[in-house]
Amino acid sequence: MAKVKYRYNSRTLTYEKLKFTAGDYIKLGLKYMAIIVVVSVASIYIFNRYVQSPKEIELKRELTFVKSQLDYINSELDTLSLVATDLRRQDDEVYRSIFGASRYPEHLRKPGIGGADRYSNLNGYASSGDIIETRKRVSILQRQLVSQSRSFEEVYEMAENKTEMLMSIPAIQPVSNKDLTYIASGFGMRIHPIYKIPKMHTGMDFTAPVGTEIYATGDGVVREVEKEGGGYGYHVTINHGFGYETLYAHMSKILIKAGTKVKRGQVIGLVGNTGSSVGPHLHYEVKKDGNKVNPAYYFFNDLSPEQYDELLEKASTANQSFD
Repeated sequence: MAKVKYRYNSRTLTYEKLKFTAGDYIKLGLKYMAIIVVVSVASIYIFNRYVQSPKEIELKRELTFVKSQLDYINSELDTLSLVATDLRRQDDEVYRSIFGASRYPEHLRKPGIGGADRYSNLNGYASSGDIIETRKRVSILQRQLVSQSRSFEEVYEMAENKTEMLMSIPAIQPVSNKDLTYIASGFGMRIHPIYKIPKMHTGMDFTAPVGTEIYATGDGVVREVEKEGGGYGYHVTINHGFGYETLYAHMSKILIKAGTKVKRGQVIGLVGNTGSSVGPHLHYEVKKDGNKVNPAYYFFNDLSPEQYDELLEKASTANQSFD
């Protein structure tokens, strides 16, 4: 039986009996439940948004630490990259220049770092992008330093062989100044004596009487001895090692054989007028790493600064060559 309750009626000024049915109780219960649900959801939302759990605080602290360390590592990588660049510059422009060596090959300085799947295991995290980029920078720098180390090993070997190399560089005139009439033609565009047209002259012409002694300009091994009727005429090619070769042409007599080891200053032949020549002279060439270069830049062992400046001035004068 439902419990009897009373309600005051202000119009009749009497108390009236109230009876609650089961439905009334259900409605009231649902009302209270709705209020509880709303309050609970609001409390959870506020707690999650504005109140962090100890675990969340620790995770946030960890993320902040990782980010700060990544920033620090990248800053250090910037510094190391600058150091590596400076080492490379010194290697190419100073150390290798001292020994007359060519630059370390570019493709060896910048080796590849593998395929696109190399860092696939690092994907799927909020910090994946930063981690992958940092790993790439480390890999690139590692490979650059390894290649630089190999380059320095080559420089070290060159330093160990410095004495041999210095004696091998063609560093004197092939004809002595006391026997030299004059330098007829230097390296560069010159008028050809036969065709009378501008043509690249790839060596230097030293005029001297027939029979004047010709000297090897550096230590080496005679690679070739030829006796042609035209062209260079009687000529000798010496391989000095370290990328250097010299050629001595239009000789009247050759005094050495192919395969012979020669020393700087050793007489290898006599000035002549053989081959395509219009007068007694020695045509002299220097090759470095297969390229013909100006021989005038290598006469530094037996000339004073004043004589060297005078030679460069004569060698640079545009005139007619002797071959």
